[in-house]
Amino acid sequence: MGNLLTSLSKTVHASVILSILLFLGLFYLNDGFTFDILFWSWVARYTHVIVAIMWIGLLWYFNFVQIPNMAKIPDEQKPAIGKVIAPAALFYFRWAAAFTVLSGFILAGLNGYLHDAMTLSVGSGIPKHTAIGIGMWLGLIMAFNVWFVIWPNQKRALGIVECDPELKAKSARTAMLFSRTNTLLSLPMLFTMVAAQNLY
Repeated sequence: MGNLLTSLSKTVHASVILSILLFLGLFYLNDGFTFDILFWSWVARYTHVIVAIMWIGLLWYFNFVQIPNMAKIPDEQKPAIGKVIAPAALFYFRWAAAFTVLSGFILAGLNGYLHDAMTLSVGSGIPKHTAIGIGMWLGLIMAFNVWFVIWPNQKRALGIVECDPELKAKSARTAMLFSRTNTLLSLPMLFTMVAAQNLY
């Protein structure tokens, strides 16, 4: 067991295998299962939830843990954060954002509400499609911030891209402010997503 848990790769693979076994035991072997649109919609939703947890979890890690505590870290230890931890976290952060948006679009398309949600349609489906549509637009804004504001500025702030000290400091502040903007939008976005599934 120790060998399994000391390797992240082995741990993740074991988690996937355990999930598949639970699926087979709880659903497939019980009454059989049809690999129809309902199944693929479930796969898309499950994927969407997993990558969204990674995305929002890292967003909150940056805002609740890393940013507030950077000032407490001695200067000689800060390179470990800036050169090792932050770039790794930002890799998963930005790709989780991309896959959250992609899986969300696939889910909405499979369930037939993509157009109504994206146009905030006031026709049939109100208010569920309006709620999920607001959440989707908030998610798109947040993903845009990740890829086109936070990441380019973090590359300068972390020294991945060379720049003068003044631009480096300005980039760090810009990245922080847009990260806080995404934190601000995260609860309303999550509210609309959950409300669309559970309140209507």
